[in-house]
Amino acid sequence: MLSNSKRCAREALYFLSRFQHHEQQPSRYSKFSFSISSSSSSTTSKASFINNKYINGKRNDDNNDTTNMNKKNLNYYHSEVPKSNNIQIEDLKSLIETNIPSQILRLKEIKTKFGNEKIGDVTVNMVMGGMRGIVGMLYETSLLDANDGIRFRGLTIPELQEKLTKKDEEPLPEALLFLLLTNKVPTDDQTESLRKDLMERATRFVQGAKNNPSKKNVFDVLKALPEETHPMTQLSAACLAMQNDSEFSRMYAKGTMKKTDYWKYIYEDSLNLIAKLPIVAAFIYKRSCVVEIERKSSDIPTVDADLDLAANFSQMMGFSSNECKELMRLYLTIHADHEGGNVSAHATHLVGSALSDPYLSFSAGLNGLAGPLHGLANQEVLKWLKEAQETLKGDYSAETVKTFVENTLKSGRVVPGYGHAVLRRTDPRYDCQRAFALKHMPNDEMFQLVSRLYEIVPEVLKATGKVQNPWPNVDAHSGVLLQHFGIKEENFYTVMFGVSRSIGCLSQLILSRAHGYAIERPKSVTSEWIEDKFKI
Repeated sequence: MLSNSKRCAREALYFLSRFQHHEQQPSRYSKFSFSISSSSSSTTSKASFINNKYINGKRNDDNNDTTNMNKKNLNYYHSEVPKSNNIQIEDLKSLIETNIPSQILRLKEIKTKFGNEKIGDVTVNMVMGGMRGIVGMLYETSLLDANDGIRFRGLTIPELQEKLTKKDEEPLPEALLFLLLTNKVPTDDQTESLRKDLMERATRFVQGAKNNPSKKNVFDVLKALPEETHPMTQLSAACLAMQNDSEFSRMYAKGTMKKTDYWKYIYEDSLNLIAKLPIVAAFIYKRSCVVEIERKSSDIPTVDADLDLAANFSQMMGFSSNECKELMRLYLTIHADHEGGNVSAHATHLVGSALSDPYLSFSAGLNGLAGPLHGLANQEVLKWLKEAQETLKGDYSAETVKTFVENTLKSGRVVPGYGHAVLRRTDPRYDCQRAFALKHMPNDEMFQLVSRLYEIVPEVLKATGKVQNPWPNVDAHSGVLLQHFGIKEENFYTVMFGVSRSIGCLSQLILSRAHGYAIERPKSVTSEWIEDKFKI
């Protein structure tokens, strides 16, 4: 009988042999070498994980440092894979491909060593409380830290703003997409290469619709819906209407696609969808959301191939100022991902685990995002802020604002935009939006109210003794920024959220198929089962 470690190594070698000789798109990186050492007492194996930012659970900022890897054991290397960002692979797809074997080995190693270890305990409260706190999903692109907030591939929001490629001062969503897919901060050239790729996909999409008027397309589907149809319903329907373009579904139906090639077609679908969504969303905005006749339009938006994803989105919606384009870059970046357990990410992940293509999977995620408990929080904040403005009539002194907040609590309501299920400090996404407002709109009346609330609300909530986290979250600020720059149609805000969230959800969908994640199938129980178990 083979030991677990030998079996792990043999399975990895088999995977790599298939990976090396795939038929659809041969890789120019094809030389692999392995050495396996064993002692008389046991055989150990460990992959040398190229450019991995984390080693044994600890951050490794030196991409060439492999001292903790124990390369004398199972030593995997790739003769042409860059070992730092000093050597570039401009093609994102090729870079993902070179990372797959080492990640497969790494995941097999984790299962071999820790497969029977317990991660935590599950209580009845967790089962009956929406599975909150249960660790039950592998999701690589982001992790929520109670103190630092969301980390994208280990990087905090301030670190993203420092390290990612920028157009002016805000990071480009393309750079974040590259980071999520590769676990590497892209160079400016790599970001530009991805930007061009997405713009080419967007341009082909628009030209295909405009140049073939006799062929029905997604814009015809949207025009067939009543204008008053909710924008999120339209966006979800649009994803389903575009599903006919899925390369994954087409290849799967042929019955000749290898499992090791699934990710390649999921990748193509995902990048196509990320490129299409801002165009479709802008069409929905101008046709169904705006009320001014001079701003309304049922024309297919025009893509400017020289702009980035966020700037194009802003411009197609009719907002061409540099400040609004910068705001859109900030918005799309900070809303892109938030672990895998939230409704939109989990729904996309769940449906995708059944090998549904990205169009079907992300439509499911959008349907979850449309729920009031998930994607409508910033709209609830705006309603409350407008109520405060009407009540306070411009008097935003500390005493009057404090009284208004206390009266909100006394009426049995919560203070919207404050508190978080995980965070125990001010949401870093709030901080970066506040910094943006201080620079671009310091005299805005609603921002001044928000600033006063930031001073007052935490202390009022602390005084109740019932709130673990009295600090503001991302939703306490985002609506105010959008209102200032003229995006006042609140029912469209969740659509913008959805466009942003596609970057995180679809990145993980690609990785899930690349790394061979299983279909999700948790166990459910009845209330009677619980009673019987504890003999109630």
